[in-house]
Amino acid sequence: MRSFLFSLSFCATLAACASTPTPEPPAYEHRFEHAEQWAKEFDDPSRDSWQKPELVVAAMQIAPGMTVADIGAGTGYFEPHLSRAVGPNGRVLALDVEPDMVRYLIARAAREQLANVDARQVAPDDPGLPAASVDRVLIVDTWHHIANRAAYASRLAAALKAGGEVIVVDFRRDAHRGPPPEHRIAPAEVARELSAGGLAVRVTDAGLPEQYVVVGTRP
Repeated sequence: MRSFLFSLSFCATLAACASTPTPEPPAYEHRFEHAEQWAKEFDDPSRDSWQKPELVVAAMQIAPGMTVADIGAGTGYFEPHLSRAVGPNGRVLALDVEPDMVRYLIARAAREQLANVDARQVAPDDPGLPAASVDRVLIVDTWHHIANRAAYASRLAAALKAGGEVIVVDFRRDAHRGPPPEHRIAPAEVARELSAGGLAVRVTDAGLPEQYVVVGTRP
């Protein structure tokens, strides 16, 4: 769910939004059944050239021993990277709404001996994370699939430990891949949604050729 860095100032914007609420763009509804078929696309080695997982993980500033949740984990493309980053004393929660993806994630973790990866199915509107239980939440190419994102952001904020972060990675409007243009979300919109959930927000491109990164931090 990537190097210049810039901050967004929300005070004036949020004051305006308080009087004239901005509706969220619609979620992009799309099923991802038949995990083996999706694995051909999601785990294609050529993905590394534009997804650049090493840059994403670097932007997350993961320390050994952390607990990281990967929401919309799919076939587990990021799981080996996250598993190494948290180390043997850390934990990776690979979460997805599709039961067949979760089945595939469990099999992959066993096959690749990712002992610190725990795959679970979650509801579309709730990540199912206990309060103050995770250090990082990664959401790659998935935020545009989530409905009622401000409410979802509030649940994520509650699940974070103090100083924990949500990292949203999604496609720019001019990207050559990704969802249909009408379902792409501008980084400023993602930032507004995370901020509405109670997170302090910053935006960085992290060096990714097709995507932006928005980070929300729990104070």
